[in-house]
Amino acid sequence: MQKPPQAVDFALKETSPKIGAGAITGDKLSSTYDLVEQMQYLYVRVVKAKELPAKDVTGGCDPYVEVKLGNYKGTTKHFEKKSNPEWNQVFAFSKERIQASVLEVYVKDKDVVMDDLIGRAMFDLNEVPKRVPPDSPLAPQWYRLEDRKGDKAKGELMLAVWMGTQADEAFPDAWHSDAATVGGDAVTHIRSKVYLSPKLWYVRVNIIEAQDLLPTDKTRFPEVFVKAILGNQALRTRTSLSKTINPMWNEDLMFVVAEPFEEPLMLTVEDRVGPNKDELLGRCLIPLQMVQRRLDHKPVNSRWFNLEKHVIVEGEKKEIKFASRIHLRICLEGGYHVLDESTHYSSDLRPTAKQLWKSSAGILELGVLSAHGLMPMKTKDGRGTTDAYCVAKYGQKWVRTRTIVDSFMPRWNEQYTWEVFDPCTVITIGVFDNGHVHGGGGGGGKDSRIGKVRIRLSTLESDRVYTHSYPLLVLHSSGVKKTGEVHLAVRFTCLSLINMLHMYAHPLLPKMHYIHPLSVIQLDSLRHQAMQIVSMRLSRAEPPLRKEIVEYMLDVDSHMWSMRRSKANFFRIMGVLSGLIAVGKWFDQICNWKNPLTSILIHILFIILVLYPELILPTIFLYLFLIGIWNFRWRARHPPHMDTRLSHADAAHPDELDEEFDTFPTSRSSDIVRMRYDRLRSIAGRVQTVIGDMATQGERFQSLLSWRDPRATTLFVTFCLIAAIVLYVTPFQVIALLTGFYVLRHPRFRQKLPSVPLNFFRRLPARSDSML
Repeated sequence: MQKPPQAVDFALKETSPKIGAGAITGDKLSSTYDLVEQMQYLYVRVVKAKELPAKDVTGGCDPYVEVKLGNYKGTTKHFEKKSNPEWNQVFAFSKERIQASVLEVYVKDKDVVMDDLIGRAMFDLNEVPKRVPPDSPLAPQWYRLEDRKGDKAKGELMLAVWMGTQADEAFPDAWHSDAATVGGDAVTHIRSKVYLSPKLWYVRVNIIEAQDLLPTDKTRFPEVFVKAILGNQALRTRTSLSKTINPMWNEDLMFVVAEPFEEPLMLTVEDRVGPNKDELLGRCLIPLQMVQRRLDHKPVNSRWFNLEKHVIVEGEKKEIKFASRIHLRICLEGGYHVLDESTHYSSDLRPTAKQLWKSSAGILELGVLSAHGLMPMKTKDGRGTTDAYCVAKYGQKWVRTRTIVDSFMPRWNEQYTWEVFDPCTVITIGVFDNGHVHGGGGGGGKDSRIGKVRIRLSTLESDRVYTHSYPLLVLHSSGVKKTGEVHLAVRFTCLSLINMLHMYAHPLLPKMHYIHPLSVIQLDSLRHQAMQIVSMRLSRAEPPLRKEIVEYMLDVDSHMWSMRRSKANFFRIMGVLSGLIAVGKWFDQICNWKNPLTSILIHILFIILVLYPELILPTIFLYLFLIGIWNFRWRARHPPHMDTRLSHADAAHPDELDEEFDTFPTSRSSDIVRMRYDRLRSIAGRVQTVIGDMATQGERFQSLLSWRDPRATTLFVTFCLIAAIVLYVTPFQVIALLTGFYVLRHPRFRQKLPSVPLNFFRRLPARSDSML
């Protein structure tokens, strides 16, 4: 089924930025930082001062440094009563915005009324040296301070001044002139940072049995179950079938936990004494640091743990140890990959235990160049503004670019690198608006999503630099909106082609997922817990990578029902089946002799293949080879990107979008919910019918030999006996030729009625007549 073309506004655009990759230049930078455009900065490192004179009445000195270049002015923190202060702070002035020819560095004394000048140093910009990594950092020097007239003043200042690019080590922590309006603590919220996801483990708790429990009421049979709590995860076993004081369960409970382990596993043994009333029979705390780690499916040793119980004595809790015990087998599973992303967009598939990791297969480099056409995401001083930054996630490494303040066309030009262990993975890049720049650092505001891009590594050619402008698309309840474009440069370098090709023969997930598979429901629950843990840990970093960002990047809500997504998936299935349908139509035309020449050629080919059956498989594979070579001309030249047509986002009905953005549980009125429920029932009814039809066909096949319809089975068994004798006597070629000529016969010898085998098959019984 041919997909209509994507709207130009929502399409991918190829670009040709001025980057070092592929260019032959003498600049050292082009080999190390070559996927981004060079941005020139004037760097000023203020290290320390010595022998500063006392200026105020008390005879002390409260010094700070002011670095001034044209309209831009950056200041260090000030020290109380210190004549030899150390600041060690870097200032970066974007060369594009420099409008002065002289750099002025002032040392001042902080005062209540007016700050006094202690001294200054001046630098001519034409004299400033250039520094290109991997050159060593420029050594700071002592400069004698001068007063306003140019005479020597008391004190010296240690400085380093140089021209460099964004590849400089000083760049991430520098005070930037293009973010001069951001003050105080908010500066930490706009710097570029690299974060690491916590190392996640599955914890398997096999609860075997308990012994010598002491229920309060000895006259009844205890109904005992075990509840396990780890952090905010709580699971429980079923009630033991052996209703004694020595109950048995032999049940597995699975949890997700992150290193470092912060909370112990708490097990409580409880007795169901009433409809909503449970009595605590004992509990135990197990620190996870003590738990055995296993790398394969070999069983771990079981252990007995003592159960403790609290009793209140004179208003105080006291712990009593007694003879009750619980028998457990508990381990940290290192052989599984803890899924914390949607399976379709996984960026990492390695097992938890490092010992099981394979060597890396390649290197992924990402240059985040710029964005343009961004929408205003908030209002400040009565006008729309956007403070944009990018987040990229691949494997355990998350990167965040610096925030470009108040710009609809931000230029980041930052480059990042990841090791690749499997090419069949996806990198996700999201663009966000920083809600914590102007006094929002307390955490009150939220960072708004501008859009995201996903790139599957296996669709990239090795060693090729892809420079494209990707549309940023966000689905709102009012429809799909383009919020701008992000300009990226991507390069995937393959370290060993043989290793890479060998990988395609390996299973996607680690062995344990196939030897001891987890159920779909269990995996969904564990994935949800893993996402919660990752978002909680990253939001505790400094500066935090906020919960709303992590959830958007990990596609937390991808499992929610959506009419639009269901429609899109249906059309995807139809698109896949369209090839088979086309082949079926073509064969039907041959059988009906629509084009007599083609039909005759097919007859000749058929006779050759029957007489020389050894040619059948070579012919099929040759045909597939020719199709593959023919399709090479039409191969995709661009990496994949968000497709509004494929997602059915641009043609979705407003009510369907409103349903997709509804909360869970719903917050809509009962009438709307009733209408949506009825609509869902009608769709589910159709799905149910299709599944029922498929089941019916399968059951008819089974009933051929099941004697459910004795006459039909008698006919089929008799036919099988006759067919066996005929096939034994007659050469296979003759049977094949007769069958083929019958199928390909001319329309003159056909009738409109269904064939005898089809009539027989349709008359076979299915189990549908036994259903209520």
